[in-house]
Amino acid sequence: MFLKLLNKFLSLIVLLKHGKLTPDVRYYYRHTYMCKLTQWKYILKDYVFKKPYKEIVFDGEFAPELEFVLPFAYWHYKNGTLKSTKGALYTKEMYFFSPDHEEAFDTRTNEGNYNFEMPRVLYSQDYDMKKWLKVPLKAHYKNDIYVFDKPMLMIANRYNMEWGGPPISFYSIEDLDFMISHLKKDYTIVYNRPRPQNITNDTSDIYDLNDYEWLAQSHPEVVLMEDLYKENKANARNYNHFQLLVYANCERFISIHGGTAALASYFEGTNIILSKKGPEHHFGCFYKLFPMLSGATIHLARTNEQARNLVYEHYVKKA
Repeated sequence: MFLKLLNKFLSLIVLLKHGKLTPDVRYYYRHTYMCKLTQWKYILKDYVFKKPYKEIVFDGEFAPELEFVLPFAYWHYKNGTLKSTKGALYTKEMYFFSPDHEEAFDTRTNEGNYNFEMPRVLYSQDYDMKKWLKVPLKAHYKNDIYVFDKPMLMIANRYNMEWGGPPISFYSIEDLDFMISHLKKDYTIVYNRPRPQNITNDTSDIYDLNDYEWLAQSHPEVVLMEDLYKENKANARNYNHFQLLVYANCERFISIHGGTAALASYFEGTNIILSKKGPEHHFGCFYKLFPMLSGATIHLARTNEQARNLVYEHYVKKA
């Protein structure tokens, strides 16, 4: 009963302050207020007693976990208040700092995204988060194994269901051909589009782009992440662990809206992101939140043509 009344009160506050916005956007403004109020419960534990007590549990999607949950857990670790973490399959290496991490969930759920125990959840009008620290994944996983003769450039693509419909943001065969043709002379291009068996399932179906067959025929010099994983020279425990090891040695990324872009933004350097749709654009996530993940330089494309232009501008070495 109390939560229902609180939700109604917060909805009224948002309506009075942001009534000109559409209801689907105001929804997230209310979430931010709820997250802020929830943290008030822990002031004494977090700032006065400071003993390990925090048990962080999350079974939502990959993107919000990277954007909010992992940095929240790291803040508690550095604060001396982290007791344990619990997440989906293949997340242990992400929480390398956790004193006790359990991989408890074999499926990621949409309901899990609405976990107001976090300092923020999904999208927010305010990314000035007090209990949030960037996680040094690059420093922790940098290695001498995944090093090539030419500088590495990672193309992190996806071809998934989006918002219950067909794929919207993805690099087509034509996009890939443009990028690879202009870049392969100066870079070792590594291509990553994980197969369903390599990641934890969520609410999005993964479709076939026929990109692997095309790459083998048209650009065989491109290094496939799945081929590197088959070799597994670093003895990675799973594909997520393996991605951390390869990405840690890379400074140039071309990525796609969602968890794909969030992960690529964790490793400093430069990340060109294609995102055509989503609340991220209203809330400025790509300019406010994503650079905070590691200090990476973020370039946003809203169309495939813009993505090609950004690749040409920032990565192609001019004569």
